[in-house]
Amino acid sequence: MNNTFLSFYIGNEQYAINVIKVLEVLEKQHITRVPNAPAYIMGIINFRGEIVPVFETRIRFNLEGRSATEPYVIVVIDLMHENETLRIGAIVDKVKDVINIDDKDIKPVPPMSREYNTEFLQGIFKLNNEFILLLDVDNLFSSEEISVLEETNNFKEEEQPSS
Repeated sequence: MNNTFLSFYIGNEQYAINVIKVLEVLEKQHITRVPNAPAYIMGIINFRGEIVPVFETRIRFNLEGRSATEPYVIVVIDLMHENETLRIGAIVDKVKDVINIDDKDIKPVPPMSREYNTEFLQGIFKLNNEFILLLDVDNLFSSEEISVLEETNNFKEEEQPSS
């Protein structure tokens, strides 16, 4: 079966998410910080009148941080947790392409030590000489982290800045 993915860069690596999970790609914009949020949660944005938590993929994936002047885009995605949809924004460096991938061309993630959490990887696709890591967005966060994201999502301010 053929699936369509949105590919993007985080650092020097290429990742992809099934387009079924992607709602929109937003240009760099103001993110309102939320007090006491985990380091990977950058804050919240207004997305079509809805408060959406935004996380920094570089921090989440233990990669080198981003400087304040570096460009980025926000990929707004829906993830499922316990039969509920949670809308979040993922900060990525830049969107590359929309690609079609046949299930038979997706390779399994090689076994790694327990120290490396690879549960959020659906598989690996090789395009020309480059590997694309396919993310399983429903497994990006643990149940505890989902609770924090939901709390951040429910954070209310007297006045929400317009985006």
